[in-house]
Amino acid sequence: MAGTSYKGAEIEDVDHFLKGGGIDSEREQTIGQHIGYRYDVNLLPDYDRLTDFLKGYIEFMGWDDLNWLEDVHMGYDDGKPAVFDRNINGWVAIPESYDLPDNQQDRDMIARELLIKFQMSPDHPMVQLNKAYRKF
Repeated sequence: MAGTSYKGAEIEDVDHFLKGGGIDSEREQTIGQHIGYRYDVNLLPDYDRLTDFLKGYIEFMGWDDLNWLEDVHMGYDDGKPAVFDRNINGWVAIPESYDLPDNQQDRDMIARELLIKFQMSPDHPMVQLNKAYRKF
């Protein structure tokens, strides 16, 4: 039956994603979590909402899309808006001075921009590690 399988998994029930845990494909089992935008198109980034910074960054990097940034979303740490930085395995708080929009797509774009800026900042912990452990 059409639409009953996708890469790495077989779907037997039309309500599978409403009832199940969502960790079905080989990739999802490997990483131990479901890939949300595979099931909810609302999680796909709206490229019309890219910030000017992100447009320039994507162009500079030579990407056709957001690449790994698609997985970056604004979340909350201790009830405050934040973005998770995998490099430091921790949350980076969004400055309170930011007036955040109500739209989640716009919030995610802001989170992506701030994460990149933080990772490029001389204040990023990886910069300190590089200085401390650089071999040459």
